[in-house]
Amino acid sequence: MNPSFSVLRRLAAAGPPTDRAEPRCEMCAVPISEPHTHVVNIEGRQLMCVCRGCYLLFTEPGAGLRYRAVPDRYLAFPGTVVGPAEWDALEIPVGLAFFFRNSALGHTVAFYPGPAGATESELPLESLQAVLQQHPELDVLTDDVEALLIRMPERGSAGGCLLLPIDACYEFVGRMRLLWKGFDGGSEARQYVESFFTTMSGRARGGGRP
Repeated sequence: MNPSFSVLRRLAAAGPPTDRAEPRCEMCAVPISEPHTHVVNIEGRQLMCVCRGCYLLFTEPGAGLRYRAVPDRYLAFPGTVVGPAEWDALEIPVGLAFFFRNSALGHTVAFYPGPAGATESELPLESLQAVLQQHPELDVLTDDVEALLIRMPERGSAGGCLLLPIDACYEFVGRMRLLWKGFDGGSEARQYVESFFTTMSGRARGGGRP
């Protein structure tokens, strides 16, 4: 299994922490509040909950460290329209997918909603490069810690492109795994997809987390 996707599966399967009364930094063990910051373990492909002090140790871009801070960056691209033909070329069977660059693998990984919470695209992603060449404003992801969310418009729902922190994508995967029912996910899962996209769009316009 692809190591990028396996970390998503592990996070989704882990469930909520057992001690919600006093979450602690996974580096120095001091109590941390909700919401809190995260870093990614580049080698182990793990998302870690950390205090602000530990987080700041790993914010220097290009430092080549084992850990990398997940930035609080949400961007919307209101003038960007990925056309149906471009989307069809990606061969993703649903109208929403996340894309992020894995520095350990050296390429971009795609995943989309499915019965397991998220399904990895096992297809070649050369077509994504064609999309990025056509829309260079989307080619701004920071490796390992940011993801590009592309959603195609459907009847009754809006489409668009968003840049999100990778922890927001982990949140989506874990929630979808709990909600998914049957072949198409069910009404609760579809409502969550709509709510998630609306919330993330609002954060992109507002400049970050509330």
